[in-house]
Amino acid sequence: MPELCRFFGIIIAMYHREHGVPHFHVTYGEHDATIAVETGEVLAGSLPRRVLRRVERWRALHEEELRENARLASERKALKKIEPME
Repeated sequence: MPELCRFFGIIIAMYHREHGVPHFHVTYGEHDATIAVETGEVLAGSLPRRVLRRVERWRALHEEELRENARLASERKALKKIEPME
């Protein structure tokens, strides 16, 4: 699973072979969630509220880069790292 970013113990990744709604995966300790790139909707799993708010702020800042990585993933090309939240 290609890791796109890591900050505050939050790991953001995207798989190459997935389809459907463009999305990314978030892991925080024992919590996992799948988040839609366009809307920020939690498609599967759950995260603590505080973590979900941070992920949503990060997603909003990097939506275009996430869209580009989703396109690259669908073409099975190398994904680009994205800056972490500070």
